[in-house]
Amino acid sequence: MIIEQILGNVHEQPAGTYAGRHTEKVLLPSSLLVKRIQRVTTDHGKELGIRLPAGTGDLRDGDILALDDHNVIVISVLPTDVLVIAPRSIHEMGVVAHSLGNRHLQAQFFDSASEYGAEVMVCQYDHTVEDYLKSVGAPYDRQERVMPVPFRHAEHSH
Repeated sequence: MIIEQILGNVHEQPAGTYAGRHTEKVLLPSSLLVKRIQRVTTDHGKELGIRLPAGTGDLRDGDILALDDHNVIVISVLPTDVLVIAPRSIHEMGVVAHSLGNRHLQAQFFDSASEYGAEVMVCQYDHTVEDYLKSVGAPYDRQERVMPVPFRHAEHSH
């Protein structure tokens, strides 16, 4: 089966919309969410090809790949090893963000209304960043999280 469009997202549907349907999941690491063309296998062993048109957004957790009266196949994003950094002041945030930027490490920012319950920046785990945060005394926590947006490799040249 070749998937050429996303049919919606289960997280944007009323609860129980797909009740009674057999659910299969395509487990993907965050890094593969940016690929428009790929071969995947569901958790039940069904092989699928994904071939999305140019300009299609990144895949997201809960995206519906296939749907019929009895079955639904959805993307399930695997948790990413991340550092959740909670600076205590705007100064500390600026210093830490500047250091992360110098390493070309992407960060995602969340406010206190987010699932984190605080204003935080989140980046993929890197032991050198963890060592840096320890050395400057910035508060952080290492967690496994399903990120709403995939981290992308930062292109850079001098």
